[in-house]
Amino acid sequence: YDMHGNVWEWCQDWHSADYYGSSPPADPQGPTSGSSRVLRGGSWLYDPQVVRSAFRYRIGPDYRYRDIGFRVVGLLD
Repeated sequence: YDMHGNVWEWCQDWHSADYYGSSPPADPQGPTSGSSRVLRGGSWLYDPQVVRSAFRYRIGPDYRYRDIGFRVVGLLD
């Protein structure tokens, strides 16, 4: 379930400003290295246009704040 506006979600992808312009259309994995990771989805501190699962932001992987988290995914049998 998407919980829009809960917290920014850390993504595995490294950020690159020009990667998605030439990336594969299905499941792009992002560049292989970089200095910033991708956050997605916004948080309760932001305007509605940012609080979407499609919205992406970049930030250094060592940054921490109360509105940044991650989602644990479990597989069902």
